[in-house]
Amino acid sequence: MYLARGSSDDPYVWLWVLGALALYAVISYGLAYRARARRGSSHPAKDAVHDLKDREDPQPPEYRLASRAIMFCGAGLTGLVAYLTSGALRILTVGLTALVAVTVWAYFDHRTRSRAAAEQG
Repeated sequence: MYLARGSSDDPYVWLWVLGALALYAVISYGLAYRARARRGSSHPAKDAVHDLKDREDPQPPEYRLASRAIMFCGAGLTGLVAYLTSGALRILTVGLTALVAVTVWAYFDHRTRSRAAAEQG
């Protein structure tokens, strides 16, 4: 019965995961918007949404491996910070660690997609 209930001490783990994914989407959108605005797009917000939807081209293997390594290291570091702290300090430190980790991950993916697109076309 223990496995049926789950083994997490924190019942809000899924909220943290969903929050990190939402943060990744928001940061990715912001980076795409900024890139479109700098290129002089007449509708940067609409074009940025299309850029996010049209990510069907897979990353080259070396970029994909690095992206996943950044993602897992950020998740591991965030988990370690959560394990080592408690109370209000936990919320602050985990939030800041997750924010930095997700920002680095989204920025890396944005830069490598831009570079890969420039090399292809």
